[in-house]
Amino acid sequence: MQSIAAIEQQFANELADLYDASEVRQLCYLLFEDRYGWSKTNYLLNRQASVDQQDITWLNTMLSSLKKARPIQYILGHAWFMGMRLTVNETVLIPRPETEELVDLIIRQHGDAKTLSLRIIDIGTGSGCIAIALKKALPQAAVYAVDISADALHTARQNAASQSVDIEFINADILEWDTVFDHTSTFDIVVSNPPYITATEQNDMHRNVLNHEPHMALFVQGNAPLLYYERIAAFATEHLRTGGGLYFEINRDYGQALCDLLHKKGFNDVALHQDIQGADRMVHAKKSITNP
Repeated sequence: MQSIAAIEQQFANELADLYDASEVRQLCYLLFEDRYGWSKTNYLLNRQASVDQQDITWLNTMLSSLKKARPIQYILGHAWFMGMRLTVNETVLIPRPETEELVDLIIRQHGDAKTLSLRIIDIGTGSGCIAIALKKALPQAAVYAVDISADALHTARQNAASQSVDIEFINADILEWDTVFDHTSTFDIVVSNPPYITATEQNDMHRNVLNHEPHMALFVQGNAPLLYYERIAAFATEHLRTGGGLYFEINRDYGQALCDLLHKKGFNDVALHQDIQGADRMVHAKKSITNP
């Protein structure tokens, strides 16, 4: 039998080209959390404990997958988002802490509307994390979630069911929104975390993202980095109610350019927000009465 500390060292040695020591410890903690239900404190207190052969075999299987740069969330089949355990697989992006900050921004600005029947649409829903979190925080809201990928929507529906929330899912390409939504479809909140990584940024990306997460949800053409933002903003000019809120997660290199675009489209109260790391990460705007 091996101790947990010895297993962690084995992981550190065999994953050295992919992860540093602190990242390896986090991976090991996530594995033991999944296997034993341990908290991080339990893991740290039990590092000298021995692991039986059945668990060692399981851990070695997990290590083999990690050595292929497969994300731990895909290996385990789930990720945590705002306290929710959500199913994830290679058809959807792994929810990020930055996206939690986007949801938190919306909730803070609309938390007093819990009893109102808001209409919310999440564009490019992926795992459904944004839509589901908003429905749980604003239970009286009618929430709609759009994605071009039928496979992603299958995963999102599973997550909505596991969280006992009712969301209307729509399989559509938002670039062709004008053929999908008629003039009667209006919303109080439009939110999106669209593809925003340019081709030139790929060289700086970790292999576990580049090789496994869905490129359709990650990348935008380098010569049109604001393509999805422009189309979603155009959708919002037609379908967002006057005074309604438009919320984006963004590429930190294009925050000001997006703000300028929204100003030109007639939105007001355009605000650029930083994430916990201090990077430009979110933009919020309101549809004004004069919005074209």
